[in-house]
Amino acid sequence: MKYWTLAVLVLFLASCSNQDTEQSIRDQITTYKKDVNLLNQKIAELEKKLGSMNSGEINADKIPVDVMAVSYEPFNHFIQVSGTAEAVKEAYISPEVGGQIREIYVSEGDFVERGKLLAKLNTEINESSIADMQSSLDLATVVYEKQKRLWEKGIGSEIQYLNAKNNKESLEQKMVTLRAQLDMAMLKSPVSGVVDEIYRKKGELASPGFQLMRIVNLEEIYINADVSETYLSQVNEGEIVQVEFPVYPDMKLEVPIFRKGNVINPNNRTFTVQLKLKNPDRLLKPNILSVIRINDFSADSAVVIPSVLIKQDITGSYLYTIQQSEGKWIAKKVYVTTGKSYLDKTMVITGLQAGQRIIVQGYNLVSDGSEVYVKTENAS
Repeated sequence: MKYWTLAVLVLFLASCSNQDTEQSIRDQITTYKKDVNLLNQKIAELEKKLGSMNSGEINADKIPVDVMAVSYEPFNHFIQVSGTAEAVKEAYISPEVGGQIREIYVSEGDFVERGKLLAKLNTEINESSIADMQSSLDLATVVYEKQKRLWEKGIGSEIQYLNAKNNKESLEQKMVTLRAQLDMAMLKSPVSGVVDEIYRKKGELASPGFQLMRIVNLEEIYINADVSETYLSQVNEGEIVQVEFPVYPDMKLEVPIFRKGNVINPNNRTFTVQLKLKNPDRLLKPNILSVIRINDFSADSAVVIPSVLIKQDITGSYLYTIQQSEGKWIAKKVYVTTGKSYLDKTMVITGLQAGQRIIVQGYNLVSDGSEVYVKTENAS
């Protein structure tokens, strides 16, 4: 029994030893695999670095450039002018007669309808005059009616009848005048809109020609701009233009020209262009600045390149292309005829064709015949 127990113990220890050895081998295999992956990454990095060094040695005497293949694309040229806004319906309220302000019936910010009573001047003198005149008119009317009945019956003279009639009609006309003067003291709004500002207070004097308040309707806005007479024949009513507002960068509108001025300003040789905009959200305010772009030239298919690439010498405008010669890339100076420019683009009329590759980076480093190597090629 003693020997049997010992044999079992030996077999158990041997089994544990085998298991430990197998796990150890597996752990070593995992570790070696990780080392192999790390070595492969380092080898790849070194090979890439070596390739760059060899490439640098090959192109050491060449000028690095970026190129772009020329293609045809639409080109639009715009006249850009600044404009200012004004309300289509705006009124500065001032009285037709002078007097002390008795009442102001509105406050700044109130919306008023057309015909709304805004303010009233002191009308005591007018009202007293109307009362006196009404008494005289009543008496004159009674006298006229009596003279008329007598005249119809053949009693009395014609001159008495005519005097009574003339006196009544004269007083009626004076009454009309007095009532008109009384109405002038009642200031009413000529437009529907918001009371933007009140310049006088109750009790102060108001005079003809001096502003009492301002009414503004922001539902529609005019944009006015001055355009050089050079473009007189190229700008027409109904033409669609682009409008932007610096204070609202995301607001970009396209609207027709509402009116074209008929007079050239002799001081700055410009004519007026006016746009008319709907302003439902009332974001646009009078005198807000705007930028108007008027399209004066369009081409459906043209060679268009960055303006910065074009240089000048005594012969004319030129830029650099690349051409292959004996297996080498050479910078070639090409003279071009340019057309209109807008923003950072220029239209090339002659000298370039679709497919030619022009130097867009490194053009300041090359001269005609310089050997180059192309780092990158950009889309047009």
